[in-house]
Amino acid sequence: MSIDLYGIGNALVDSEYKVSEAVLSQTGFVKGTMTLVDAEERQQLITLLEDTAKITLSKRAGGGSAANTVVTTALLGGSTFYSCKVSNDKTGAFFTQDLIDLSVATNLAEARPAGVTGECISMITPDGERTLVTHLGISQTLSTAEVDAAVLASAQYLYIEGYLVTSPSALEAALKTQAIAKQHGVKVALTLSDVGLVENFKTEFNTLFQNGIDLVFCNEDEAKLWTGYSDRDQAAQALGEYAASFAMTLSGDGAIVSGSTGEPVFVPAEMVQALDTTGAGDTFAGGVLYGLARGANLEDATAHAHLLAKRVVSRFGARLDHQEVLEITAPK
Repeated sequence: MSIDLYGIGNALVDSEYKVSEAVLSQTGFVKGTMTLVDAEERQQLITLLEDTAKITLSKRAGGGSAANTVVTTALLGGSTFYSCKVSNDKTGAFFTQDLIDLSVATNLAEARPAGVTGECISMITPDGERTLVTHLGISQTLSTAEVDAAVLASAQYLYIEGYLVTSPSALEAALKTQAIAKQHGVKVALTLSDVGLVENFKTEFNTLFQNGIDLVFCNEDEAKLWTGYSDRDQAAQALGEYAASFAMTLSGDGAIVSGSTGEPVFVPAEMVQALDTTGAGDTFAGGVLYGLARGANLEDATAHAHLLAKRVVSRFGARLDHQEVLEITAPK
């Protein structure tokens, strides 16, 4: 039996806090970026938010970039599998059950290892921008042991989360999935994930590109930094040198994708007042991959994915639910 999408990435539980610009400034983290922290730094941030600033946790949900993408594809009706690593703590149990409830198959077994499951603290300012502070926990040790070669070989698409480049064992796992995919004719998609990663892990990303990427997802800032071009159109043109296809999101403006002719095509999106941009790119990628797996061309898949991304930024939370997806996909 074949599946539409096999994803691999960090298993994280999202903890969301609505903060003011002043409080965000006190944390010392750069607005709109993702920062990796250790257990002590995580606790210091929690103390500042909850004890000093008296901000309560607004939402707790299953997360992780690639997980959000896989969940989106599953909500649309796609068959999916997610490779990741969690521990035997309560957070790990929460993450595992969440994917079960969403009909996402995983490598996670009942006998999970001891440790601390990863967490992503998402600080959302009034303008909807999110600043992510991530403690990877046991996800830092994601390895080839978490890869299911048989399931991957049956997939139409493999989706590799860019955050995996920060861990040697996780990068090794990503490279293994890429090799298996190439061996069995599975198309390989990669997301650049974050400007900080693009700036600091170019060697690791280059290894993935050199081994063959069929579709790369990125936003405009990541594309410009990766290609070295400050012009939007030049950056888009240059992306074609690294992957057979690409989808470069332009915030609320839409996206530039490699069209059916191989030339970049602008696919517009309807502007919306964003309340929370968390998960927008992940949701977009999930929509695109579902469309491609079901036979749509990249332009049409992108147009539909824009509708999903528009909905997810219009309220708080990184993922849509079944009802929201149904409303978007239902015939008019």
